[in-house]
Amino acid sequence: MRLRNTLLTICATSLLGLLMPAASADAASAVVRDGDTIQLGDTVYHLDGIDAPEFDQLCINDQADPWSCGIDARDGLSKLIGGRSVRCDDLGPDKGRGGRHLGVCTADGDKVSLNQQAARSGIAISVEPAIKVHVKDDAAAARDAANGIWKGCFAAPADFRIGKKDGPLLGASCRSDRDSEIRAVLFPDSPSAPPGCAIKGKLALRARVTGNIGIYHLQGCPSYPGITEPERWFCSEDDARAAGFRRAYNCRPRKGK
Repeated sequence: MRLRNTLLTICATSLLGLLMPAASADAASAVVRDGDTIQLGDTVYHLDGIDAPEFDQLCINDQADPWSCGIDARDGLSKLIGGRSVRCDDLGPDKGRGGRHLGVCTADGDKVSLNQQAARSGIAISVEPAIKVHVKDDAAAARDAANGIWKGCFAAPADFRIGKKDGPLLGASCRSDRDSEIRAVLFPDSPSAPPGCAIKGKLALRARVTGNIGIYHLQGCPSYPGITEPERWFCSEDDARAAGFRRAYNCRPRKGK
């Protein structure tokens, strides 16, 4: 009888383990990749429901000066985490960003997700569809209070990624009478490389043959010196691929290497 009860307990425990969601990873130290992306171990999570300025994206601040809002967004997310461990509910692969997963992530000790906090503080805007977390109200509150990027003028990150220069501009400091001048700042012909980011990206129609929107060029590749006006800068190949860029063919490793 005792053996039977022991076996039943083992089976019940095993079954419970199968039924419990396995998507929530253990809390771990987070590496902040940008304003809406963190890495826990080998998994990179894009925070569900939000979209932050890209690391190389510029905005206009409330004084009408260029502002590295992508860098500030990354630093803002780092500040929200504050060096604490982070736990993420894994929502599966992010189809829009190859190799990354969607996640709802929370820092130890917090009851509110980083997704919501990022939207509420104005680090990022809300996007739909969101799978598990909805941050529209948080983003609207940040917009109404002119918090974070909302105090200035900026292009939607999705428009910036594809070089859509005629999309709607967002933020309290946008001025219709200065529209062309503002767009020239937000989409410069020769953007400066953020610190530590040396990979050049160019939007290219021919890249769409492989399902991409552009091509990236690495230092040391034959094509690199000729790209004098890159449209994007990336800090890693992973970031470039997640943005929809493929490596230039003359940058590919030689066979056998």
